[in-house]
Amino acid sequence: MTELRQRVVHDPDAPPEDKELESEAKVDGETASDSESRVEAVTQPTSADDTPEVLNRALSNLSSRWKNWWVRGILTLAMIAFFFIIIYLGPMVLMMIVMCVQIKCFHEIITIGYNVYHSYDLPWFRTLSWYFLLCVNYFFYGETVTDYFFTLVQREEPLRILSKYHRFISFTLYLTGFCMFVLSLVKKHYRLQFYMFGWTHVTLLIVVTQSHLVIHNLFEGMIWFIVPISCVICNDIMAYMFGFFFGRTPLIKLSPKKTWEGFIGGCFATVVFGLLLSYVMSGYRCFVCPVEYNNDTNSFTVDCEPSDLFRLQEYNIPGVIQSLIGWKTVRMYPFQIHSIALSTFASLIGPFGGFFASGFKRAFKIKDFANTIPGHGGIMDRFDCQYLMATFVNVYIASFIRGPNPSKLVQQFLTLRPDQQLHIFNTLRNL
Repeated sequence: MTELRQRVVHDPDAPPEDKELESEAKVDGETASDSESRVEAVTQPTSADDTPEVLNRALSNLSSRWKNWWVRGILTLAMIAFFFIIIYLGPMVLMMIVMCVQIKCFHEIITIGYNVYHSYDLPWFRTLSWYFLLCVNYFFYGETVTDYFFTLVQREEPLRILSKYHRFISFTLYLTGFCMFVLSLVKKHYRLQFYMFGWTHVTLLIVVTQSHLVIHNLFEGMIWFIVPISCVICNDIMAYMFGFFFGRTPLIKLSPKKTWEGFIGGCFATVVFGLLLSYVMSGYRCFVCPVEYNNDTNSFTVDCEPSDLFRLQEYNIPGVIQSLIGWKTVRMYPFQIHSIALSTFASLIGPFGGFFASGFKRAFKIKDFANTIPGHGGIMDRFDCQYLMATFVNVYIASFIRGPNPSKLVQQFLTLRPDQQLHIFNTLRNL
């Protein structure tokens, strides 16, 4: 752009195309500088206290440090109690909660973008953002319905047609949104509009894709949903506790309050917690059985014969450890061994989701994504590590746990024509 401006200045007879480009370059230059200044103005953190008045009065005699500790602690216990309640209500409620969390996280991130650039009055930005959220959810949840509700889909003619052409419909919906975006482009705001287009799509990748994986993990068995989420929660709590009482050494510049003492203490506490929680949950069929849809009762069922992964087995203890504890063998569930991998990831890699969110908030000079939960910020502030964990669990199950699924094979078999089914039958009979 600098070379173009110099050329236009030194060449008064420059062609109209160059003059037009030079004019657009100036507009873009102003836009870039203006956007930074407007980010400064729009996203300055507010100092408003969102703590409930009841807690403010009860904790008025405490210092701000201890007041924050009690507020976070009380509301953390409330959120844990709510988590227990939705687990008790069953998988369907859990799926609905995941959907609500996804929508709220998307809203918080998109709102930041809108607040930063709202003064430019970009046409259709929020409308298109929510439209793309609808399209992506339609695609992912349509795939889920086809996979896990196959019999129901085949039984209902409208659902069968929608399932057959699901991907074509999804692509058509997305293509409509893409064309709407192109038609909404305004000459003076090209760059900003493409910024926001990318903003929306990255948000969809982070939020919607991960929530879809959370639901897939849930269908493998509630234990694959509860243990990873609980490990992240435990690590968050214990890292805060260790850091609050023993923290001295800063961990990372993105989060100045994080300390090495909290990071290491949280790691050990999370691994122990994961082992204990896995031992307790592995003994209950309602947690270890895959979530399946019962066509006779039109409801979800979690009843099965537990796999070897959830049967107590005896393991020999290495000689070095035998000399320390005096045990030669130990009885434990194989899933507990996998829980070590899950809890280790939750405590060592999971926090990087929080560091990523901290960097994002620092880039836009905001303290929290929202003020939904006093002392904790927005929903996205609480789930920044959970999304990273969801991807790991899904990959872990696909790589080390899940084997060939006979029910999927039967589903594919039933979609074939009678002559194709007969051909497969004869082939298997002659083996």
